[in-house]
Amino acid sequence: MTTTPYKVHGAGLGLRRSFLNQILEASPQNIGFYEVAPENWITIGGKSGKQFHAMTERFDFVCHGLSLSLGSTDALDEKLVQDVKRFMADHHIKCYSEHLSYCSKDGHLYDLMPVPFTQEAILHVAVRIKRVQDILEQKIAIENVSYYAAPGQEMKEIDFFNAVVEEAGCNILLDINNLYVNSINHHYDAEAFLKAIPAHRISYAHIAGHYVEAEDFLIDTHGADVIDPVWKLLGKAYELYGVFPTLLERDFNIPALAQLLNEVDTIRAVQNVWCRHAEKLSA
Repeated sequence: MTTTPYKVHGAGLGLRRSFLNQILEASPQNIGFYEVAPENWITIGGKSGKQFHAMTERFDFVCHGLSLSLGSTDALDEKLVQDVKRFMADHHIKCYSEHLSYCSKDGHLYDLMPVPFTQEAILHVAVRIKRVQDILEQKIAIENVSYYAAPGQEMKEIDFFNAVVEEAGCNILLDINNLYVNSINHHYDAEAFLKAIPAHRISYAHIAGHYVEAEDFLIDTHGADVIDPVWKLLGKAYELYGVFPTLLERDFNIPALAQLLNEVDTIRAVQNVWCRHAEKLSA
């Protein structure tokens, strides 16, 4: 049997409480894994807690953190990391990812702010990531985030991102939509970014929709359908590196579950195209 380095497989979906009952009643066959923000589920009890346990007993899950604030100068929230560790053990969750950003400065900012692309920031963030990995006793994956300004920039985004990954010895959560949004807003070649990442470190990927404010200004919202150029960029990533697990994010304007499942099917269709392509090449 062929094995892969990935802890989850196929096409995934971010789990939302609004459709938890529907999934438990009739589990979609096209979903390979689910993702949750641990901060939203760690303390949950009662009926929803029992439902969540029922889900994690049957399906593969990953965690995607929202508030660890890896780039902050505030003290690392080690209690949160310990809570996440217990949560992952209780629910047999496969991996943990976080944003390469910060969301606190003497208190939470309620937004994901970009880390300056500087050598000092590389070392600062890497130390914090390594501490998280030591506590969890496993590698985490960091996500390339969308950003709208780059104060104090000393290097390109890709060089900063790669340097953090190398210094921290962590894995990557590749967000295809964030890459597309940044490439438009900051006028760089998205495919060149793809070709420069250490692809062997990819744990899984995100794909999502965004809002078009202007032709050259996109806002990452996770509140719309995925558009064709983003699907094409996902296909390019598969062409370069083979098929990896990919999850649909939808955080706002959440449509009926059937519509979300259609987009999950699109992920699977793109994956199947490149799986067949790889099989032909190896035949």
